Amino acid sequence: MVQEIQAKSILVASKLPDTDYVINPYTGCSFGCSYCYASFMGRFVDKKVEDWGLYVYPKINLPEVLEKELIKIKDKSKSIFFSSVTDPYQGLEAKYKLTRSALELLLKYNWTGEIGILTKSQLVVRDIDLFKKFKNIEVGLTITSTDDAVSTFLEKSAPPASDRLNALEKLNKEGVHTYAFVGPLLPHFSATPEKIKNIFDALQKVGVKEIYMEHINLSPYIKKRLMGKIKGEDKKIIEKFYLAESKDYKRELENVISEILKDYKFKLRLNEVISHK
Repeated sequence: MVQEIQAKSILVASKLPDTDYVINPYTGCSFGCSYCYASFMGRFVDKKVEDWGLYVYPKINLPEVLEKELIKIKDKSKSIFFSSVTDPYQGLEAKYKLTRSALELLLKYNWTGEIGILTKSQLVVRDIDLFKKFKNIEVGLTITSTDDAVSTFLEKSAPPASDRLNALEKLNKEGVHTYAFVGPLLPHFSATPEKIKNIFDALQKVGVKEIYMEHINLSPYIKKRLMGKIKGEDKKIIEKFYLAESKDYKRELENVISEILKDYKFKLRLNEVISHK
């Protein structure tokens, strides 16, 4: 379901620790990843967690609202992140161009603060022409696996991993500062030494130099939806997901990652694997 809406605000003060503002051009996300923390957004539009991936609300008045907000803000050195609870380059962006409109306005009003982008879509390369005009921008792609079958299984309608890796390669060749978000680390599907090495090899090949890594977030509402997705899988796979909540599992996985990283030149952002309480 796609329903156009009018937003009251676009540039929103961030609750994230490493950015000042967030811009979410859409409410909802058509990618529908089974582990997505943003599925809680359904409560704001009278949807259930289980409905995540089935609805998107494009904020069609984004250009008008954002321009008014940018005119009022004097300090344009603050950081902005696209996007905290949606994917700014999901399929509808090809039609609505809301993310592109926001970037054009930031250029128009000479925003000097860091612009951060995170997506799972190769559509991001469409805006390379704009990225090159910013003095302080970085573009990240989420890479949870090098196996397109895993992408298809747990990331429903998101582009396959191979397309994301190709996008990273193109961005790097064009001189755009990139990073990879390796997360969540999926028990069985990606959180093994061999599969982590496969991801690192692929990232190194396409020119990535900086990475975030994140443990899987198994908050009750996420776990319920995720377990519904994998309930037909082998019991050993399901058991690994339950084990992933333990401190011992996380500590052991972090030790494995630490050893593997010694063979690569990646900068690990935050100097740790992000964990959720």
